[in-house]
Amino acid sequence: MSIDEILEEMDELLDKSSSMPFMAHKKIVDGERLRELINDVRLNMPHELKEAKQIEFDSQRILNEAKRNAETIIHKAEERAGQLVAKEVIVVEAKKKAVDMIMKAQQATKNLQSTAAASITKMLTDTETYYAKNLQEVKAVKLRLSNKKN
Repeated sequence: MSIDEILEEMDELLDKSSSMPFMAHKKIVDGERLRELINDVRLNMPHELKEAKQIEFDSQRILNEAKRNAETIIHKAEERAGQLVAKEVIVVEAKKKAVDMIMKAQQATKNLQSTAAASITKMLTDTETYYAKNLQEVKAVKLRLSNKKN
């Protein structure tokens, strides 16, 4: 017999019992039968209580395990996010450095070209001046030689 059935029988026992004169809220109950029913409850209760306690224990264990799993997942996700952010920061920094290096190289190339062009222009001007002076000297010598012949 289940506890519910025993409790139902106890309820019927109270319903069928007669009231005390002048006290409707008090009943005369078959004490022996009530004691039998209480003993039946005690005999049947441990099994159902054990099941309830086991269910409570299992649910608590499952809940704790779920919390641990959730914490592990969150921790791994945070680590992964940190790694991705770190990689992203490294990539962004590397791109900035690469752009900076390219700009510096381009500027250095422009400066080198300007310096080289100025140097070459000066050398050509100096060479032109040197040859112009020598040409004048050659013409003067030629002129003197031709004047001596005449």
